[in-house]
Amino acid sequence: MPTHQQTPVIRPYRAADRDAVADVCVRTALVGGDSRAVYPDQRLMPSIFAEPYCHFDPDLALVLDDGEGRAVGYIVGTADTERFVEDFRRDWIPRLAGRYPEPGAAPRTPTEEMIRLLHHPERMLVPELAAYPAHLHIDLLPPWQGQGHGRRLLRAFLDALHGKGVRAVHLGMVTANTAARAFYDRVGFHEIPVADAGPLTYLGRATAP
Repeated sequence: MPTHQQTPVIRPYRAADRDAVADVCVRTALVGGDSRAVYPDQRLMPSIFAEPYCHFDPDLALVLDDGEGRAVGYIVGTADTERFVEDFRRDWIPRLAGRYPEPGAAPRTPTEEMIRLLHHPERMLVPELAAYPAHLHIDLLPPWQGQGHGRRLLRAFLDALHGKGVRAVHLGMVTANTAARAFYDRVGFHEIPVADAGPLTYLGRATAP
């Protein structure tokens, strides 16, 4: 459990936070829990779900600082999913293709399945989400959950989107992650029906308070 000797604060992401943010991502990427046993390459999940947002939308990348300089949670996202997908295709995939070449055949392992996702950012372009152009990812290390920090991170992110004139935001979550769904229900998200959503549930809300 955190000692709370220092007061945690929400602040902008810094380049020095990269490893800490990656660690939070890895420890929360498997239905809200630690993904290392399933995805042993600890750069893979951050390369898809955290780092590109810090790169392309740094003004929307916020961290929960434990009060001693270490990021123990984050919220990242984009104001414009369509533009983000274009950036991801054009600039991000070439950075990673050497380390994570696209599988030539049908994926046989969870890692290969995730690499396939990396090479298909167009999966984020879901017609039913057109009225929710922004999207986000939020993760906190378990000792920092359930204390209002997630709500505060979300509010800061929504305020930033609202300031950009973005009216609504969505997210995709693994349906089995019932704890995350309970959190999103509490902070004003509603389900968006999406055909062929697979293992995901899509949620959205307005950015205004």
